[in-house]
Amino acid sequence: MGGLAKGLAIIEAFGPLRPALTVSQAATCSSTTPAAARRCLLTLADLGYVSYDGKYFRPTPRMMRLSTVYASTASLPVLAQPCLEAVHDQLDETASLAVLDGDEALFVARVEAARIVSAGVRVGSALPLHASATGRVLLAGMSDEELDERLRRARPQQTTPNTLLTVADIRDRVHKVRSEGVAYTDEELEYGMRTMAVPVSDATGRTQAAMAVSVFSARVSMERLQGEFLDVLRRQAGRLGSML
Repeated sequence: MGGLAKGLAIIEAFGPLRPALTVSQAATCSSTTPAAARRCLLTLADLGYVSYDGKYFRPTPRMMRLSTVYASTASLPVLAQPCLEAVHDQLDETASLAVLDGDEALFVARVEAARIVSAGVRVGSALPLHASATGRVLLAGMSDEELDERLRRARPQQTTPNTLLTVADIRDRVHKVRSEGVAYTDEELEYGMRTMAVPVSDATGRTQAAMAVSVFSARVSMERLQGEFLDVLRRQAGRLGSML
């Protein structure tokens, strides 16, 4: 079982910022020895989950089988899919659902807009809570004590001039999300991208997930995002929440 744990840690090391890994990188990311990381990677290659070019290991399409097990059987993604499709159909933009996973917002369901260039992340991707609209919605649903603990672990990194870089600024933004019930990022993570997220709350009022819409800033203004788009997103988040 120890070998299984190491293999899963290496699988989780792959991501948008690490689409390919060397043995030494995999060992560092998974806190294993290079020898153990190499054995795990070669086993994954033999099973068809990664490819190997002599230096780099890369996930293959077979890796999708691991994520689709959750997406196809867990109740939340299944319940969310028609709601996300409704957002997409009404706005012609990409709609997503994210849940809390450690200190990240993990995307568990998504309906992609038909664009030549894709907008944002995929199912199975994760973004830091402090840096993303979905993450700030999830933070806003926490108690002040838990919020402070999460922010103490935050390590803000500047990716655009709009990135929030201090814990104080992030805390202020989360408090604003808590009072307004909506979070925005305007080219904070990536140039040309805007994201809006709202909470999906259950019957007790507890935030179970964040529903988001991602747009290209050249296509959708902040004014339109805060008007028509917000109405649609809140309506579908409420629809999903009523099922929880």
